[in-house]
Amino acid sequence: MIELPIRYVEPVFRPPSEANSLILPVTDGCSWNQCTFCEMYTAPQKKFRARSEAEVLETIRRCGEAFGPHVRRVFLADGDAMVLPTRRLVAILEALNAAFPNLQRVSSYCLPRNLRKKTVAELKALAERKLTLVYVGAESGDDTVLQRVHKGETFATTEAALYKLAEAGIRRSVMFLLGLGGKALWSQHIAGSAALANRTQPEYLATLVVSFPLGKGRFLAAWPDWEEQDLVGLLKEMRALLQQLELKETIFRSDHASNWLVLKGTLNKDKAKLLHQVEAALADPAHAPLRPAWARGL
Repeated sequence: MIELPIRYVEPVFRPPSEANSLILPVTDGCSWNQCTFCEMYTAPQKKFRARSEAEVLETIRRCGEAFGPHVRRVFLADGDAMVLPTRRLVAILEALNAAFPNLQRVSSYCLPRNLRKKTVAELKALAERKLTLVYVGAESGDDTVLQRVHKGETFATTEAALYKLAEAGIRRSVMFLLGLGGKALWSQHIAGSAALANRTQPEYLATLVVSFPLGKGRFLAAWPDWEEQDLVGLLKEMRALLQQLELKETIFRSDHASNWLVLKGTLNKDKAKLLHQVEAALADPAHAPLRPAWARGL
């Protein structure tokens, strides 16, 4: 096992597509950390703090000495590196480019709220230094659902952030949470989510399923009458989402560990094929190629 010269604070999270990236913490935790469905950063040791610039730059220097030519992708952890001032992000990106001569891409999670004070020109400066992909957890396009789960965002604020990123040339990977609206609000949850994707045309779109590895207490405290969707309900949500999406060329994935049914394609090119897979699963769930329950999780 290779020992990395990086100080990690467990647990460490990253998107599935960053499996082969160097995970570089520039913050600990999440600056918002109030979403009731998310417990990724609720452990005491994950209390939000920005790591010192000196520590981050020294970590980059040491990683460069150890792995310089071998690193092609870097993911900036933890929950929202984009909360950092643009000046500090530029310094980090310039250090990464100097340390890793074959660097192709830098990415990070991105809360829409963290872009409100960043201009398009500032974001272009980041893109020019290879921060060219961000993961935006939109979760839902319905304002009622977003309010119930304390997301701290609306359809409009997420839309504005996605437009700003596109104008700056930064690719967007948008995530929606199936099941988040429960049995009562699922239809408007899906309709709003599809509308948000259709208006902003993200380069990547992924669906996850809301799950509670640490229990539902935190979630139900804020939304006590919420009822969880069963498998058939989740498949119906996926069918409705695919039916309503009108995308030009978006890479679509439903392969996160939380999903029952793994789907992969490009929308709208593969829309009919994906809908056929969902319809087949709905017609005969017992024989559908579903992920076993024991394999699902964060």
